Amino acid sequence: MVNFVESSDANALVKEHLELCNYKVSGYWDQKDEFYEEITLPPSLSAELISSSIGVTDREEWIQLKFVLKADRLASEDKLSHGRTEKKIGEVILIYDKNMEFVDENWQIDIDSPFVIVKR
Repeated sequence: MVNFVESSDANALVKEHLELCNYKVSGYWDQKDEFYEEITLPPSLSAELISSSIGVTDREEWIQLKFVLKADRLASEDKLSHGRTEKKIGEVILIYDKNMEFVDENWQIDIDSPFVIVKR
């Protein structure tokens, strides 16, 4: 399969999305059907594109980008590491239409992570 999205382009899209939402997710339901009014993600968050796909129906075309979200932590927080490390705190799927206009998002956040702030 041809890589139709450059990693740098995808990273720019997720960074823009995180900045537009002010690193916050509103109205989040976790896997246990618990509701959270707001989840605040760390501003030092990094995202890595892990998959991309194109969807096509009779009426629509879209692109789906899946990212793993990682929080930066200092070595002092983790005695086993040397320097900076990253800890996975979740994933986000961003969906765009054929004109690269934002359509939808789907978050999977580790609400028990010490790097996120949850508000019930």
